[in-house]
Amino acid sequence: MSAPTDRRLLRSNGRVAHVSLEGQVKATAFTEGELHSINRPGPADLLNAPGGKRERQLLTGELFRVLDVERIAHGETYSEYAFGFAEADGYVGYISRSYLRAVQSPATHRVSAARAIGIESRDVKQPGTPIMLSMGSLVRATEREDNWFNTQIYTPHVGVNRWVRGTQMVPVGQYESDPVAVSERLIGTPYLWGGNSAFGIDCSGLVQMGCRMCNIPCPGDSDMQARELGETLPPGTPPQRGDLMFWKGHVAWVSDPETLLHANAHHMATAHEPIAEAVARIEAQGDGPVTRHARLV
Repeated sequence: MSAPTDRRLLRSNGRVAHVSLEGQVKATAFTEGELHSINRPGPADLLNAPGGKRERQLLTGELFRVLDVERIAHGETYSEYAFGFAEADGYVGYISRSYLRAVQSPATHRVSAARAIGIESRDVKQPGTPIMLSMGSLVRATEREDNWFNTQIYTPHVGVNRWVRGTQMVPVGQYESDPVAVSERLIGTPYLWGGNSAFGIDCSGLVQMGCRMCNIPCPGDSDMQARELGETLPPGTPPQRGDLMFWKGHVAWVSDPETLLHANAHHMATAHEPIAEAVARIEAQGDGPVTRHARLV
């Protein structure tokens, strides 16, 4: 197999490359890399270059394989960025090193509510500093009392314990069956280009979130999803719930035969929209017609 030509999937920065590319690319060193997890409650931006622009995001507890570390000078100080790739989908990029920690104990639970809150006491009226977690975040539960879990949540430089209601999480390895139902929990979430969380999400992030919670492999960007997800349906096929509709640079779930669900800049949110209206609006704004109608199988 030849090395990918897409930079988003090429596990090499020209200096250090993953061992899977040995003999395929030029590099000073080849390495397996070191596995790290995201150690902040909010999403961590995955950048296209050290200090560059956001392309995707990783959530609390998600795994990132570090291949190299680069420093960016700021006068007498500097920032460090880890180069590597997300274990879940192979997306390559740079993450601030301060957002990473070496993997120690595996996560036990995944947040299934749109947003979960971790509090210092199971008495919800007690004062304390809450921590907000997005759907898809991974945590380790150390004890259970009633339907509360005492979880380890890592913030930069330190791990803290917070109680999270059991109804807001599922055990790692437990999956759902309807990716649209998962995505519908994020209705009203602000639109954020490159976003992958319940605090801000884009069209491909919404599709990936629904798929991941249902154990459906899914790449990060809409053009990748258009190439890899589902089976292409003939023009004129009636849409049904769970189908995907693609445009150049955009993707949407079919919520029902007349309605789409998508994160979009028109609403600046995740929202339902009639299919006919969305198709006409997107074409009128210059983004062209539907390029693919696919069905997950």
